[in-house]
Amino acid sequence: MARIAILSTAHIHTKQFVENILKATDGRKAVLVWDDVADRGKRYAEMAQARFEPELGKALAAADVDAFLICAENTRHLSLLEKVLPLKKPVFCEKPIATHTGDLAAIAKLARKTGTPLSSGYFQPFSGTMLAAAKLVQAGDLGKITRVKFRNAHNAAYGRWFDNPDLAWFTQPKLSGGGAFLDMGTHAVHLLRTLFGPVECVWAEIGNHSGVYPACDDFGIAHFRFASGVLGTVEAAWTQTGGIGGLEITGASATLFNNGKEYVIGAPRVDPKPLEALPAKPDRMDRLVALTRGEVPEAEWKADLDACFDAVAIVEAAYESSKKGKWVKVRSV
Repeated sequence: MARIAILSTAHIHTKQFVENILKATDGRKAVLVWDDVADRGKRYAEMAQARFEPELGKALAAADVDAFLICAENTRHLSLLEKVLPLKKPVFCEKPIATHTGDLAAIAKLARKTGTPLSSGYFQPFSGTMLAAAKLVQAGDLGKITRVKFRNAHNAAYGRWFDNPDLAWFTQPKLSGGGAFLDMGTHAVHLLRTLFGPVECVWAEIGNHSGVYPACDDFGIAHFRFASGVLGTVEAAWTQTGGIGGLEITGASATLFNNGKEYVIGAPRVDPKPLEALPAKPDRMDRLVALTRGEVPEAEWKADLDACFDAVAIVEAAYESSKKGKWVKVRSV
């Protein structure tokens, strides 16, 4: 069995994760919910058909727990991971794992010391389409890669998604660590880092277009120089009102892009052909369960964890670049 303890229910995706657990037919189960906001935690415990545990120490010591799901506010991840990772039970921590490299260094040191399987809320690299894209890149089928870009955006600001009191913290930097670029951009950053390796330096423009949640950013555009020589662009926003998002990879002989219906491979004087997806790998809750059951090779989850760690450093460099108005080197962790 995979018996899961949910630590905090602050994140917008908590409901989605609970629904995943309830709908599954493989024996996974939420056994307890702890939350520092008791009313919120009790509501989610009832939804998850789990007991509410008001004391964190008792939640951590519970004998009927195989894995932990952390859905706390972004800046509170470190304090929970410091307590959970030494237990050496698989952990899923919502993204980003940390909001700056100071916290990240402590988390990375502890994760590497304990060897505890740790995953995060990223899903792009595990889809069948992106696995097929990775295979294209690795095989050299697009020729030498020169440029890549990814837009990850929606209309959360104009739609006033965070007016809900449970979610207001997304717009409060002391709890969120950042706005739309951190929230949405981290997905694009993690995917590009997974596909193309480490990033050396970043230039970014991050700000607020809508004025709806003025305490934080609601859009950001960043340019990357990868160690491989590839140039990358990430666009993230809570102010997107239309258009085609997703991945584009430009190579010397062909380009992979989203035509609005599907991903295709195009080249000069050749009709674009659809990208054939590969079998998807488990992500999010399915990945936590797979880790609990030893179904994800250690080398695989550790490689992804490195990408999760690097995503924090890259996003941090983007915010720093936006403030300084210049290229910023990405810190190593």
